[in-house]
Amino acid sequence: MQRAILHLDLDSFFVSVERLFDKSLIGKPVIVGGTSNRGVVSSCSYEARRFGVHSAMSITKARRLCPNGIFVGGRMKDYGKFSGIVTDIIAEKSPLFEKASIDEFYVDVSGMDRFFGVYNWSTELRKKIIDETNLPISFGLSINKMLAKMATNEAKPNGQLMIEAGKEQAFLDPKPVSKIPMCGEKTTEFLKTKGIETIYDLRSFSAEALQNWLGKHGAYLWKRAHGIDNSEVHPYHDPKSMSSERTFDSDTADTDFLKKVIISLGEKLAFELRGEKKLSSCIAIKIRYSDFSTHSKQMAIPHTSNSRVLIEKALHLFDDFYERDRKVRLIGIKLSDLAEGDYQIDLFNDREKDVLLYKAIDELKNKHGSSKITLAQNLGTGNVKRNDPYADLNKEVKLETGKAKKKKP
Repeated sequence: MQRAILHLDLDSFFVSVERLFDKSLIGKPVIVGGTSNRGVVSSCSYEARRFGVHSAMSITKARRLCPNGIFVGGRMKDYGKFSGIVTDIIAEKSPLFEKASIDEFYVDVSGMDRFFGVYNWSTELRKKIIDETNLPISFGLSINKMLAKMATNEAKPNGQLMIEAGKEQAFLDPKPVSKIPMCGEKTTEFLKTKGIETIYDLRSFSAEALQNWLGKHGAYLWKRAHGIDNSEVHPYHDPKSMSSERTFDSDTADTDFLKKVIISLGEKLAFELRGEKKLSSCIAIKIRYSDFSTHSKQMAIPHTSNSRVLIEKALHLFDDFYERDRKVRLIGIKLSDLAEGDYQIDLFNDREKDVLLYKAIDELKNKHGSSKITLAQNLGTGNVKRNDPYADLNKEVKLETGKAKKKKP
């Protein structure tokens, strides 16, 4: 049976939600990400993109490129609310779907032709979402997730496109290599030095040649250039909380050691949070003493997946209610009140270097295994810095030697 995958993407989602509440923003260059120069662009309208503004750009640079832009701080609760509405609509109609982020979905519609044409069904689903939310949404339909996503990008803004079976290569070949997902600027520039500018050019080289140049990423690009993507649509689940805890072999009252454990747990949960495309607005610390009495304390925080923020809040809670000199048997952290969204949403207050740093760390952890990369503080190479556990993080992140763990398929 031929696979059929639908990809749906809410266009300029944050901006579109803002325009529901303020009609005067329609047709204007809107930039979501804070009103101070300290923040980073979280989302921007197509009108702003014409000036070169894009997500993850510093607000300072966005102001320079688009001086007449309208900068807004964002309304996280409303983004989560509308994302939930769209999710419910898709869940009601779809046999199997994956929520890739707060504004992006994949639906496996394989076999639906026997009952109702997949393109017609997808068109009706898109229409229902627009009718019930007044938000623009685009979709792409093809034989796998990669091609469906590329079709959506071609259909934007607020459009739809199906790549007919058998015409996948005709769709791919004329496009620049930069259109391939995860073919970044540096890779694109390198390929140009080899005379490769289009996907057709890329296909003229063997997988071995590309792998010799670019390692595993070269083999990845070769497959994508041939329209190959076997990744599955993962069923959607909505965790309400995340937690991690550690029980010690020997009870301890070593405060420095306990803080290092908190940093380690916070770092682990922040990584998992970003991997799940989630944000937390409540953090709790649990302590079990040697007499087995267990105490916990929580606090509300702005929605975030920022490692720095989560660790600082966890350390604050620990300092606030840990009973000094009492030996600890177990310590844990719990994140709750989770909302959909990746770390671009909490860029309203993040520093640009934090965002770039977390992206780099997450990529390394995904490549080598999360246990292979940690803060130097967790390896006992430095004292815990109470006020800023992520200070000089660029210098402190260590990649342990040894064979990297394989990623689970």
